[in-house]
Amino acid sequence: MRIPILVFCLIFALYVHSQNNYVTIDKIALQLPDAESKTTDGIAGYINSHFEKPEDKTRAIFCWITHTIAYDVENMYNVDFYQNKNDIVKRVLGTRKGICMSYTELFNEIAEKTGLKSYAVHGYTKQNNKVDVVPHAWNAVRIGTEWHLIDATWGAGYIQNGKFVRHIENKYFNANPQQYILSHMPFDPLWQMLGYTVTNQEFYDGKTDPSNRKLFSYKDSIAHHLSLPESDQLIASARRIKTNGVKNGLIFEQLQHIRQQIDYLHNTAVVTQFNEAVKHYNNGISLLNQFIEYRNKQFTPKKEEADIRRMVDTVAVELAMARKQIAAIEKPDAQTATSISQISQSIDQATAGMNEQKAFVDKYFKTGKLFRKTLFYKYTWMGISPH
Repeated sequence: MRIPILVFCLIFALYVHSQNNYVTIDKIALQLPDAESKTTDGIAGYINSHFEKPEDKTRAIFCWITHTIAYDVENMYNVDFYQNKNDIVKRVLGTRKGICMSYTELFNEIAEKTGLKSYAVHGYTKQNNKVDVVPHAWNAVRIGTEWHLIDATWGAGYIQNGKFVRHIENKYFNANPQQYILSHMPFDPLWQMLGYTVTNQEFYDGKTDPSNRKLFSYKDSIAHHLSLPESDQLIASARRIKTNGVKNGLIFEQLQHIRQQIDYLHNTAVVTQFNEAVKHYNNGISLLNQFIEYRNKQFTPKKEEADIRRMVDTVAVELAMARKQIAAIEKPDAQTATSISQISQSIDQATAGMNEQKAFVDKYFKTGKLFRKTLFYKYTWMGISPH
């Protein structure tokens, strides 16, 4: 009988110690001066000046938000994850109320300014065995090598008779993933943080237990995901979401939006690469025209041979960079493809002109000094206009 009692006492002592830590942290967090609470810089500055441990900072942010921000019942269905994040944060700090994305983005911005790594997780929820019809957002916070799930929205209180009732729920701070999956389903199953995957159908059916499942290291998987470029993250996320089952309209809308983001990033990359190609082409043309002007002045004032050769070599470098940027463009739209064809022809023409100038330089320096001047009277190049 002694062993269970000792174990119970140990567990109870740890629980009390944890709660006492929360009491101390919460008390300090709630003393944040009103003047400093108008901006995330002020809030983060206060937290940084009073807490050193990442765990304590995380708790302080959760405590201040849940005690300060009220749920905006009137706009509870107006969930748009794709609004400007700065506007969301500014509005929630100004009104002291918001919906899930308001709590999430406010938490993220304060966390970032206190040195924490926090990410917004989008998904949907289930309450009283009924799946909600609006999407939801919460936070995933990385502290060291560990991940913590935090839902400041649900942690702040609940709605009763159409009104928000503030009631701090600590079970939504650093929640156990196996308990969390009973009510919170991220669109991207990677953020379940279970080490196994629960499908959307299983979430509907309440079959979330870990038995007979393929296990994996979700920490390694998330680390790899976050190391990818944004476009690759979106592609991988869309693949996982689709594989996990498009069970409802919320999941379908998320997939559609991700595909739009992928298209947007692709088009932005295409435009950037094309503009870089044009920039290098124009630089090359400018340098080529400078050389031609210098040649038309019969290499006056005098330069060393290496400097003269460098003038045409730099043209070659710029045109080669332009060609490289063009070659890197994948799947351009019809209009861009036409522009690519046009600039490719221009690069070819400029390259031919540059090669003529290189040939002249080679001939010039192979010719005896007494006869070099005669080479200038045989050919004059008027230059090329840049794009």
